[in-house]
Amino acid sequence: MTTSPDHVASREDLASFVRSLHRSYADGGESWDNADLAGLLEALAAWVDDADGWYRNTSRELPTHGDWRFFAQALQAATMDE
Repeated sequence: MTTSPDHVASREDLASFVRSLHRSYADGGESWDNADLAGLLEALAAWVDDADGWYRNTSRELPTHGDWRFFAQALQAATMDE
């Protein structure tokens, strides 16, 4: 089970991480700052917009070759029935 984004190195790790977020939400998501879908998506967009600042402030390098399309496709697919 992957519970930290720092340990995501594969597609399987990403799926495990998303499942751990889901469990966290199920176990007390009302305590999240962004506990509804609208707030979560808005916060996600804001974080992506400012990711370079977060990486700079944490002395990390923003990945230039991340598969942004894969993540976008995953988000889109999650809005539809399986």
